[in-house]
Amino acid sequence: MTSAHTGASTAVDAVTPAPGPFPGTLPDSDSRTAPGGPGYRRMNLALFLAGVATFALLYSTQALLPLISGEFRVAAGEASWTVAAATGGLALFVLPMSALSERFGRRTVMTASLAVAVAVGLLVPFAPSLGALVVLRALQGAALAGVPASAQAYLAEEVRPRALVTAIGLFVAGNSVGGMSGRVITGWVAQEWGWRVAVGVIGMVAVGCAVAFRLLLPAPRHFTAGSLRPRAVARTVRDHLADPLLRRLYAIGALFMTVFGGVYTVIGYRLTEAPFSLPQGIVGSIFLVYLVGTVSASTAGRLVGRLGRRGALYLAGATTAAGLLLSLSGSVAPVLLGLVLITAGFFAGHAVASSAVSRTATHGRAQASALYQSAYYIGSSVGSTVGAMAFHSEGWAGTVGVGLLAVLGVVAITVLGSRAARVAARGELVPA
Repeated sequence: MTSAHTGASTAVDAVTPAPGPFPGTLPDSDSRTAPGGPGYRRMNLALFLAGVATFALLYSTQALLPLISGEFRVAAGEASWTVAAATGGLALFVLPMSALSERFGRRTVMTASLAVAVAVGLLVPFAPSLGALVVLRALQGAALAGVPASAQAYLAEEVRPRALVTAIGLFVAGNSVGGMSGRVITGWVAQEWGWRVAVGVIGMVAVGCAVAFRLLLPAPRHFTAGSLRPRAVARTVRDHLADPLLRRLYAIGALFMTVFGGVYTVIGYRLTEAPFSLPQGIVGSIFLVYLVGTVSASTAGRLVGRLGRRGALYLAGATTAAGLLLSLSGSVAPVLLGLVLITAGFFAGHAVASSAVSRTATHGRAQASALYQSAYYIGSSVGSTVGAMAFHSEGWAGTVGVGLLAVLGVVAITVLGSRAARVAARGELVPA
């Protein structure tokens, strides 16, 4: 089925030359950007900054949940909706935003999304009640949906396949820096001036990132506008959901994010309570471990080169599980080491799975990426809410139990994929 029939961008069909000497490669005449090529660094820096702004805004209240609970006199489960509403809004709107990006262009949609999200972010500090705060956060998440919906499709169209995992890894690394800086900044600012000033500061940081993104991102050279016909878009979505490999990748993204969302929504409560009783600024600084995610995401391409995609996923799952078990300790040092391992495993797994989606989809790449992002952020919403409820009921062990179940799901799905690949290699009629 061609892109013209699916409502997807025709860019892939239009610019993909004859295959190179090895399967899945392209000849040197491929006009897409490669490392060292014109605009490659600007492109990566721009999308890195978009990732910073997206995660800084999306999770701006996560490190502040104990303070929000205190001001509005609500439990962890209720305060966690300020995170779940944002990620849920993104999950709901990422697919419609991907359709808009097929019609109006990746750069246009990302620019508009950041502009609206920043504007809403500047209103968040003035929320008069928890309900108003949750509504603003849901609007902010919906606005941010245009960035993940478009970024991976932009890279898949503008970057050569061999450089795609690295390029997407750098975008994911921007996510990790945004998540880390947002939480560290809000932690220290909130300790002195309260959570409202803290989220206002994050809004101003996001303004700078959004402006720099728009100035740096090169105009797309390989995008051709597609159709907004609902039937065509629905047909493309059905095609992707019918692909067993894509379905597995979507589930893996959701499960990894269930772990991550649950852990980082609840960790602030755990560290501000006995036996740790750490001040808010120190708790915010705990999120410096996100730098580990920056490294693991940006090196995901080399990891796949050595271990293969499934081997990299096994390693990411094992690393995450080890971190969860270490975090059960009652001492600060093992808990910190556990967070390091959880963060490294999560970002590596996410980078591997998301880049595999972009390489697997042969048409409608924006929709393919959007479905992954939707599953991913649904996982975040589920993890934030269920992780907080488990913490309220069973303490930190309950949150860890939720995370270990999710990791077990990742391993089971990867085993299923390995078995399907072996069967397909023997020539049997089972999907790979």
